[in-house]
Amino acid sequence: MEKKNNNMFAFGKENYKFLLIGLVINVIGFVLMIGGGSDDPTKFDSDALFSARRITIAPILIVLGYIVMIYAIMKKRKSDNV
Repeated sequence: MEKKNNNMFAFGKENYKFLLIGLVINVIGFVLMIGGGSDDPTKFDSDALFSARRITIAPILIVLGYIVMIYAIMKKRKSDNV
């Protein structure tokens, strides 16, 4: 006797896990990009504005987060034929 899978969701549990992981990575990247401004408009702090964290690490995390989310969308779900 065959059991039919009546689950109408497009994604499986694993897909949602990867989507959530990608979202968390993106949020961390955007949070790392915050700041760098000065309270005094006459002072320019180039070290805070152009730090390696904002220029290198944050964009890499954002791109990595999008790659994880694209993988989660493209990944086929496992069939439940038990």
